[in-house]
Amino acid sequence: MPAGHPYTRAVTDERVVDLRSDPPPPGAAPGQWWPPQVLLPTWLDAHADEIDLVHVHFGSESYSAEELTATVDALRRRGIPFVYTVHDLENPQLTDQRAHRAALAVLIAGADELTTLTAATAAEVERDFGRAPDVIPHPTLVEGGTLPTGHPRATTRVGVHLRDLRPNIDGVGTTATLVRAVADLRARGADVEAVVRLNENVRDAEAAASIHALAGNADGVTLERSARLDDDALAVWLADLDACVLPYSHGTHSGWAELCYDLAVPVVGTRVGHVASQHPSDFHLFGLGDPVSLERAIVDATAPAWSVPGSDARAAEVARRREERLDERERVRAAHVALYRRSLRAEHAA
Repeated sequence: MPAGHPYTRAVTDERVVDLRSDPPPPGAAPGQWWPPQVLLPTWLDAHADEIDLVHVHFGSESYSAEELTATVDALRRRGIPFVYTVHDLENPQLTDQRAHRAALAVLIAGADELTTLTAATAAEVERDFGRAPDVIPHPTLVEGGTLPTGHPRATTRVGVHLRDLRPNIDGVGTTATLVRAVADLRARGADVEAVVRLNENVRDAEAAASIHALAGNADGVTLERSARLDDDALAVWLADLDACVLPYSHGTHSGWAELCYDLAVPVVGTRVGHVASQHPSDFHLFGLGDPVSLERAIVDATAPAWSVPGSDARAAEVARRREERLDERERVRAAHVALYRRSLRAEHAA
């Protein structure tokens, strides 16, 4: 759970696994799965005969460590195996991580089987919590259809999407660093431009105003603001970039890094969590507040021929990766099926 999340659907082989729909919370809007009812002991007691196993991916931040302890106790009492995937050692939706770390301790200790997405994260979990998760990589979340490969243009285009300025996005710091880096590159004769994009509705209006002040009139920088892009429109926007800057101040993994890999768009990012471990060959490091490091990262990221939008090389690389990623997704699904079967055998043997 949550069944409605694209990651959960991507890792689930529905030919083998019967994925239950998310129980709607009382009074929730259609499609809203949070706070997840599956984690309530009362729900588990009422539906224990209908489920064989609970796998938690997201949504545990809806509950305190004490409440999650009751969840784990209910699962054990009912003999229901519990699998937990550690996506976030630092929760991107939070600034203060203390409650999240307390919840992690409960879930990691209570899980019958534990997984995460990268070997680096697994090592951190083992160091901090004393358990070594299985590593199952993040699969593609892109379904069917032809992926966009961008439109050709003479100028190297570097973009950053700040979305709704959630807590782990340093919109002001990233924009300031990017504006300075682009100015310095252009002063040395580089034909480069930047696009800074954010949603119309944001969580931090003051930060948005600062971003407008920084990027609104900067030479070589375009500021875009609109309603949230849907998945298809976002893919088209990303595909038009020679490189994508990730604006994270904290976190662990990145779904955006995965989508950029699918689209053969190189990633430029900070030393946050283990994003660099997801696709190391496509990741180029810079430091917030250090425009020289960002200049260097942009130059390195845009060196490969396949980084150019609209080129034959980009199209060929997207096609190659698409085949690779679909094969990987089948292996990821098979790994989850094997994990579930192992959990169920262990429960029946207990």
